[in-house]
Amino acid sequence: MTATLSAVPDPGVGDLLREWRQRRHLSQLDLANRADVSTRHLSYVETGRSQPTSAMILRLCHHLDVPLREQNRVLLAGGFAPAHPEHALTDPPMAEANAAIEAILQAHLPYPALVIDRHWELVAANDAAFALLDGIPAELLEPPINVIRLSVHPEGLGARIVNLDEWRAALASRLRQEHHATGDPFLGALATEVAGDLDLVPASALLVVPLQLRAGDQVLSLISTTTVFGTPREVTLSELAIEAFYPADDATRSVLHGT
Repeated sequence: MTATLSAVPDPGVGDLLREWRQRRHLSQLDLANRADVSTRHLSYVETGRSQPTSAMILRLCHHLDVPLREQNRVLLAGGFAPAHPEHALTDPPMAEANAAIEAILQAHLPYPALVIDRHWELVAANDAAFALLDGIPAELLEPPINVIRLSVHPEGLGARIVNLDEWRAALASRLRQEHHATGDPFLGALATEVAGDLDLVPASALLVVPLQLRAGDQVLSLISTTTVFGTPREVTLSELAIEAFYPADDATRSVLHGT
């Protein structure tokens, strides 16, 4: 007798909305009050007794802070077309956004800056960022480059990071926050991978965890900021982030300025 596997049905629109409500730690009453709908109607939507309109789906997604990619998924589950377009960065509609990204990267010199996508894969970087990768084995720099994995890899930047455990702990914490916000299982798995068997790292007295990177006989101390598009209506742009590094001390500033 041959065993057959039953296909797992895709979650319905109500299932997805309930998952996002629970992820945001909201009761049905909380969400109903925020979205100005009745609790009964919201309950009917979540249980499949009522089919929401596309406008209602977007309304609920807005109050649940659902990412654009996932909003499209909820709309598709409800039988509607995606509301948010998605393009490759090389597509003509992205030309102005690409120009803005390039301007930011170049204006940040001589400090390192790079662009990452939703899974922390490298999209672009300025010359100062690429300079930090000098000497790393070529096979680790073959696209796609996951910036998180490269930064902790023992043959990547991991061997050069002086405060590696502290840096790994900070990365794992950030990835967990992003996983909670987006629901993306890749980010949760990456957080676990980065944390590994890392024990509790004592809290630093510093206000910001720096990246302390050995460069030759010097140690560069860098703090990072994250820049995102403020009002994205397109999926790819909503998931891009610019990681810009600044010197955390005068010695690092002098090295980066070549003085």
